Amino acid sequence: MSKNLILRISVALIAIPSILWICYQDELWLKGMIVVFAVIAMAEFLWQEGYRPKNFLAWYALFTVFWISLNANPYKGSSEAFVLFLLISGMTFAVGKETPEKLYTKFIRLVFGVAYVGFLYTFVYKAAFDLDMSLATFGSSGDWMLFLFSILWVGDSAALLIGKAFGKHKLAPSVSPNKTIEGFVGGLLGAILVGVGMYFWKFNWLEWYEVLPLAIGCSIFGQLGDLLESMWKRSLNIKDSSNLIPGHGGMLDRFDSLLFAAPFMYYYKEFFLM
Repeated sequence: MSKNLILRISVALIAIPSILWICYQDELWLKGMIVVFAVIAMAEFLWQEGYRPKNFLAWYALFTVFWISLNANPYKGSSEAFVLFLLISGMTFAVGKETPEKLYTKFIRLVFGVAYVGFLYTFVYKAAFDLDMSLATFGSSGDWMLFLFSILWVGDSAALLIGKAFGKHKLAPSVSPNKTIEGFVGGLLGAILVGVGMYFWKFNWLEWYEVLPLAIGCSIFGQLGDLLESMWKRSLNIKDSSNLIPGHGGMLDRFDSLLFAAPFMYYYKEFFLM
């Protein structure tokens, strides 16, 4: 067993129980975790995009993401904060001294980062709680987070194992050369196993045909969300968003799939389970 694998497992043995423990506490614990994750992820994004602490827009982007994630549900003031950032950052770049092509590219990439990290992280909270921020929609909010994280973690491991054992057909060679269609299917199978297990353990008050599509959808969106973050990294020619988490890379690397799976869970619950 390689040292890197041992390190990855050691960190996971500490991080996974800690994250799940927080998920089973009250809404302030979960929101606090989301805010911290979002701010760290945005800091990684800004650093890799070339922004340094002396840059005004870097601090403004961090504050905007902090404000959006803090007001996760409902979006009181979040949309206004984003629009204000869009206006101020746009005007700042418009009077820049670089070529219009470079300025426009920087502007679009920065706005994307704020929207990507700021808004998508809020759906982790929204997937657990209902719109009035007071009670779980139905069932424990911790159970919903356990469901979501288990799908992503187990699915990721299954995709890796099956991809290495049977992978022959590239899924997205220009974005992530190591990912295969076989691995993608392996991730779906892992998600289905989690869905079956969670149905009998925590969600038997739902129908099986309500639980399994949720598991499959979270897996599909999560794996494709992983590819989006890979596309961003490849555009910058970097391997990891940072080395913050030993053996796992950065916050964006570890929770990229979460940012796409959580919105799917939220909307699936809103449209099909409520």
